[in-house]
Amino acid sequence: MINMQKSEANNTLNTLSGLSVSESIIISERMREFHQILCQLCEEMVRSDHNLDNMNKTHERTQSEPQKPYYKHKLKGLYKTALHDAKSEEEIVRKALEIIHDIRSVIKSRHRKSGHGFTKETAIRRGALMKMLQQNAATLPLFVPKSNDDITPPMCGAIPSEPNYVAKMGDLVAALVKGTDGDENWILAEVVHYNHNSNKYEIDDIDEEQKDRHILSRRRIIPLPLMRANPVTDLDALFPKDTLVLALYPQTTCFYRAIIQEPPKTAQEEYQVLFEDSSYNDGYSPPLSVPQRYVIICKESRKK
Repeated sequence: MINMQKSEANNTLNTLSGLSVSESIIISERMREFHQILCQLCEEMVRSDHNLDNMNKTHERTQSEPQKPYYKHKLKGLYKTALHDAKSEEEIVRKALEIIHDIRSVIKSRHRKSGHGFTKETAIRRGALMKMLQQNAATLPLFVPKSNDDITPPMCGAIPSEPNYVAKMGDLVAALVKGTDGDENWILAEVVHYNHNSNKYEIDDIDEEQKDRHILSRRRIIPLPLMRANPVTDLDALFPKDTLVLALYPQTTCFYRAIIQEPPKTAQEEYQVLFEDSSYNDGYSPPLSVPQRYVIICKESRKK
């Protein structure tokens, strides 16, 4: 966990160039807090490790001397301490993730203002764009419930957005647009503006080669997930096998119909999907990996 947070911090530091003085001050303060929290987490982990060592030793004594109730009683106390330590570490990790989110928000806002995001004004090489999209998916926050009673929120994994949800400026969405040939395609786009009077979005195609801006109704927009689902705790928030979905085809910025072959088994794994492809005898491509970020519900029926 600490290594993951350090990696997050390093990635953030590499993107600080071009920030204003006020933005740099905000990030510096948040980074200072982040460092303090990491130190606090290290102290908690040392204390927790010491308790776990005592627990293992007490387990051994309980097995070697089962007639002595003292060790069983001591073991119960050690388990209570371990649970308390785990909750303390969880709270610290959540604080650290909140700081990372705040820092990213400042950087993202700055990038939108300066044209360094996914906007059409930025010249991004195809390889660099694909790498950015992959990183965007890999760093999508993971939903971690605080208790067994926590309900998986909308826009986590396969859970759709609420009917009245409006995507924010800078959010990535799937957009159904009409091409010059008259065909309609689902593309990856960035929200520029939403007009509440007309209920229409203004979006940019993130593909630099297209440089297109579109005005689309809400029914032509599907917001992408804002959090990843953990298969261990939120299996219901993942598309099950054989579900018809729209998935971003690897190394492209377009969504195509696909069938889920295998959902992720861990929080780090991606979906294995079969894209509809008439060039294959069975009508589907070999299995390809697609991150949770770019797999969304397809409301159309499966082709026969």
